[in-house]
Amino acid sequence: MTGGLGTRAKPNATVPIDRMPVDPSDADPRDRFRLDSGGTGSGESGTGENGPSESGGDGVTLERGTMDDVDAVVDLWVALAEGQRSYGTHLVAAENRPDAADAVSRAVVTDGLVVARAPDPESTDSEPGDSDATDPDAADATTGSSGSEAPTIVGFVTFGVESGRYDLDVTRGVVYNLFVRERHRGAGVGSRLLATAESALADAGVDVVALEAMADNEDARRFYQRHGYHPHRVELEKPVQGDRSDSD
Repeated sequence: MTGGLGTRAKPNATVPIDRMPVDPSDADPRDRFRLDSGGTGSGESGTGENGPSESGGDGVTLERGTMDDVDAVVDLWVALAEGQRSYGTHLVAAENRPDAADAVSRAVVTDGLVVARAPDPESTDSEPGDSDATDPDAADATTGSSGSEAPTIVGFVTFGVESGRYDLDVTRGVVYNLFVRERHRGAGVGSRLLATAESALADAGVDVVALEAMADNEDARRFYQRHGYHPHRVELEKPVQGDRSDSD
């Protein structure tokens, strides 16, 4: 397992994924900026292509994220968080933008952000909203200005090696967020992003990869099941009655 901070990527550079440093944070792995993601639709190819400098047949290229990408990725994160409200998440979206920006920046520093870029200028066009936006491959967000000819970020994945206060009998990697814009779903982009994160984490020496999905997000759960993920821990929740007396 490697340690320390990774080399900061130069703006717009394509950086091969060959090392994954340990996340220096000592936070609970169920980070409050961690959103479930998955379910790329019936057209998802699941090819497992994970070379960040390679372009898929759809023209989408995976690259290591840089500080220049933070604002665009945060835009996608906010759209994903807004969509998750329909699945019962308590996480609010726009209000958390500053903290989300910090989290994405931290992912850049620790080499835990990979973005999917597409040369299609129409990829920045506004698209109809989707009620299943919690699913990162079924969520929608708009970034950049319409008609831009520069490659546009159409998806991203954030991940890291779990570092906490308690000793475990395994070293866990965590996939925190995965998002693909609606226009680029069904072409294997989500699978490529997931495979890239898994490959980087495996190179870091993890034994297992963990992620979360909202219980009601069946598309996300099916997507991850197709990629070999199975339930490990179930979180339960109940509302507290508001009419209890002080003597209760």
